[in-house]
Amino acid sequence: MTFRALLTLAVLCTSLATPALADDRSDARRQVEFGIEVAGHGLWNEAIYRWERAVKIDPTYAQAYNNLGVAYEQAGDMDKAAGAYKKALALEPNNQSIRENYELFEEINERTSTAGDD
Repeated sequence: MTFRALLTLAVLCTSLATPALADDRSDARRQVEFGIEVAGHGLWNEAIYRWERAVKIDPTYAQAYNNLGVAYEQAGDMDKAAGAYKKALALEPNNQSIRENYELFEEINERTSTAGDD
């Protein structure tokens, strides 16, 4: 696992809004935390499953979308990665960690697509 992936996965959102949302966020957070644990063991498919569950439970959980972006990248699904990063940024446009991950993702993809043109 890359250092960037580990660093990205270590960041969790902790804000809670209303009691109903708090329960959803708590359930989603458990999914995210478990996803981080299994990703740390290289089990990316299980991590994706957990983070997809997290965003179904709480569709406003930006960090879960960010983690999905990282995982989709690891799985080689760049379209899904881009979508997940964009959703995370739409939810938290001022989150520096998410912004940096997306910018790095775009930079790497730009270099990869440009290299393929040579």
